[in-house]
Amino acid sequence: MKFSRELKTGIIVIGGILLFIMGFSYLKSNPIFDNSKVFYAVYEQVGGLQTGTQVTINGFSVGKVNDIKFKDSSGKLLVTFTVSNDFNFSENSIAELYDTGIIGGKGIQIIPVFDQSPSARSGDTIPTRIRPGITELVQQKLTPLQNKVEDAVSNADSVLVNFNRVLDEDTQQNLRESVKGLNRLIGSLQGTTDNLNEFLTENQGELDSAIGNIHEITVNFTKISDSLANAGLSQTVRSMESTLANLDVVLQRLEQGEGTMGKLLQDEALYENLASASHELDLLLQDLRLNPKRYVNVSVFGKKQKEYNLPESDPAEQSDPN
Repeated sequence: MKFSRELKTGIIVIGGILLFIMGFSYLKSNPIFDNSKVFYAVYEQVGGLQTGTQVTINGFSVGKVNDIKFKDSSGKLLVTFTVSNDFNFSENSIAELYDTGIIGGKGIQIIPVFDQSPSARSGDTIPTRIRPGITELVQQKLTPLQNKVEDAVSNADSVLVNFNRVLDEDTQQNLRESVKGLNRLIGSLQGTTDNLNEFLTENQGELDSAIGNIHEITVNFTKISDSLANAGLSQTVRSMESTLANLDVVLQRLEQGEGTMGKLLQDEALYENLASASHELDLLLQDLRLNPKRYVNVSVFGKKQKEYNLPESDPAEQSDPN
């Protein structure tokens, strides 16, 4: 079959147009025969996001950024990107804008949500959020520190100003005098230290002898302690403790009125009887001394015993024990 020149020319032109369209689409990262789902995301700022940047899910590339443009006069940016049909996720999933490296670069990752909501369909606008990059995080951490440093520098400057105000000529002179006095004190202490070292050097023998004597005293005291321990001091102490315990028992019995001594201490009637008997015995001895003839009458020659007459002043009748 033979084609005419015009047909060949038309086929070549149409083929060139198709190749141009395919090449232009490839350069824009928008393949003609790509059946991926198209989604939209709105951001306040994209931080240098470029078209053709990969879109990932859990670190796996599932699509690309196709277009970035202003949404409206508010300045918000509308990002168009594609996601492969091989992966379905809820319409509540999030398109997160994040840093792809330390030195810069932005990417989009889908944070999939698997809930009871309908799956995201091509043409939907996905909820968005921006994850702070390393630079922003460092800036957030350093900003309070910077404020504190600025406050500290400001306070230090104020302190220096006040310090300069306080250090007038009189104060400076007083400080100089204080430093001189401190130097003299240090010199005096140094002299005292030198004298003490000289004294210790000159009396080293006496000090060694004194230390030796103290050591001997300590050894002797140790021997005495051992001797006391071996002499049965502990047994003597235990015997004394037993004796004191018995004495305490006796005193308790006396206090409770047990035994003769206890009754004597506690029974008031017995005490009064003893006191009365003692008084009567005293009267008897006194009467015996004053009037012996009342009790003893001795006749040597058989003389008749005279009758005893009671004297007018009888101590036994005059004294009353009560």
